[in-house]
Amino acid sequence: MASPAVQEEEGVNVKEVVLGHLSDAYEWHILTWNGRHVSIPLPVIVRGHEGQWHCFSSARFHEAEDHKVNGFYIDNERNGKIYESVPDGTTIRPLDLSITKNVVQLWIVVILMISIFTCTARWYKHKKPEDEAPGGFVGMMEMLVMSLQDDLIRPSVGEAHYRKYSPFLLTAFFFIFITNLLGLIPIFPGGANITGNINITFFLAICTFLMINLFGNKEYWKEIFWPPVPTWLKVPVPMMPVIELFGIFTKPFALMVRLFANMMAGHAIILSITCIIFITSQVGVAIGAPMSVASLVMMIFMNALELLVAFIQAYVFTMLSAVFIGMAHPAHHE
Repeated sequence: MASPAVQEEEGVNVKEVVLGHLSDAYEWHILTWNGRHVSIPLPVIVRGHEGQWHCFSSARFHEAEDHKVNGFYIDNERNGKIYESVPDGTTIRPLDLSITKNVVQLWIVVILMISIFTCTARWYKHKKPEDEAPGGFVGMMEMLVMSLQDDLIRPSVGEAHYRKYSPFLLTAFFFIFITNLLGLIPIFPGGANITGNINITFFLAICTFLMINLFGNKEYWKEIFWPPVPTWLKVPVPMMPVIELFGIFTKPFALMVRLFANMMAGHAIILSITCIIFITSQVGVAIGAPMSVASLVMMIFMNALELLVAFIQAYVFTMLSAVFIGMAHPAHHE
């Protein structure tokens, strides 16, 4: 998962290594060989201040002497995004629809998911219920899907509604799980920090938010605006309805922050431990050798732990989403 250390004359720039991996980029860095960066350039698509669209390869930023293309440049000192220098001397943030590393990683995940589901469904196409159970990869997928549906989704959502929400919850699980696994691969086609990006977790949380509130039954909304508590907690000061209404937004917020923080922290820790090897090697052999061995052991342990975390975070997100959806379908009671 760790990207190559950036080594300068004064040492390893830990901040650049960690933040460079956690942030998005307009190129896909593969490795650094003899001081040269080997990267896959990606398309830059921006709309200038005059309304014209510009499309070019991100490699042109490195080829230009001033690192500017048609007035556009990457400002690494701010947030690593593209800015435009306008004639009056100011800089503005253009409309940016570029194909970044995170976008490409999303496409790879989607292609993998479609391939996995299509291949698995093809096996069942000409099978009958009395035929022998599948083995190998198809059998593993059947076991995983049935386990999630029977042991997680059905009891959390409820017997009456779980079939309607199973496609969304299963898709969310496999998307997060596959994305987390690809994030552990240090080189292309992995290494992007997708679930450690707040924008991605925000979108996933919004999807759950819509599933909860668009399809919640009347009893769900009644418990929010007129909860079954003593009347003095609702009138004249609507204390409990306000708290319940606030809870509508705290549930998806908790989903968003939990997934984002856990995945970002895991990547940052592994990268920081990796940097210790390069930092201590400059001090001397006596200190660098044992510290490098200790760092290597810790790095292997953390990567193994991240494999478990990759599954746990996907499972927890799916479980909480299923619980919240189930809470939106309470049974009618007097």
